[in-house]
Amino acid sequence: MKKLRLGVNIDHVATLRNARGGAVPDPVRAALVAQSAGVDGITAHLREDRRHIRDADIDALMAALRVPLNFEMAATAQMQGIALRHRPHAVCIVPERREERTTEGGLEVAGDAARLTDFIAPLAQAGCRVSLFVAPDARQVAAAAQVGAQVVELHTGHYCDLRTAGETTAAATELTRLRDMAAQAAALGLEVHAGHGLDFATAADLAAIPQVVELNIGHFLIGEAVFLGLPGAISGMRAVMDRARAALA
Repeated sequence: MKKLRLGVNIDHVATLRNARGGAVPDPVRAALVAQSAGVDGITAHLREDRRHIRDADIDALMAALRVPLNFEMAATAQMQGIALRHRPHAVCIVPERREERTTEGGLEVAGDAARLTDFIAPLAQAGCRVSLFVAPDARQVAAAAQVGAQVVELHTGHYCDLRTAGETTAAATELTRLRDMAAQAAALGLEVHAGHGLDFATAADLAAIPQVVELNIGHFLIGEAVFLGLPGAISGMRAVMDRARAALA
């Protein structure tokens, strides 16, 4: 079984920078530290309101990184233009609402299939691997394959919330749903990623799903970096993932 990939989201380094103003902490520096610590990719979400990552950050990341950039964005004409100008390794299309604190749910793919098919086509033609951030829902996973995505990233936020709240039965049901949707996505020829709200415990649970090939983790790792340093937080997460994946062998 292939080693599970770890992508680190640097959005919240930019959140901290923007809270004070100025240039520090620099999210590009954080990305380079993560790269040196052995991560497999960097994720950055350029929101329409630029609340954390800014256009100049994307410019700098594209110039500096040796690992792939996963460019998260809403399905808007402006973001499509930015993606086509930079042509990052991967584009992950996510739902976006101005009033939300963080991404609150999966993309509505099934109800917007015709538009998303047209939206995705030029990105794929430009060489970007297109991922759709979806809830673990059979209808959305099936639609993702139909509209031309190559990857689905399963939204793990609800599962993580249930684990945190101690809702053991409901969390077990949600984890089963994630397992089933990972299997369905892989059977449809989609590469399967997972992310949102993951910590050491929940990342281990997702790493034990054989069809999942990549975890994308941001807020928790940036928080742990306050105590452990970013390389230490990444090393700890890598160890958790590797142990869970080795148990499947």
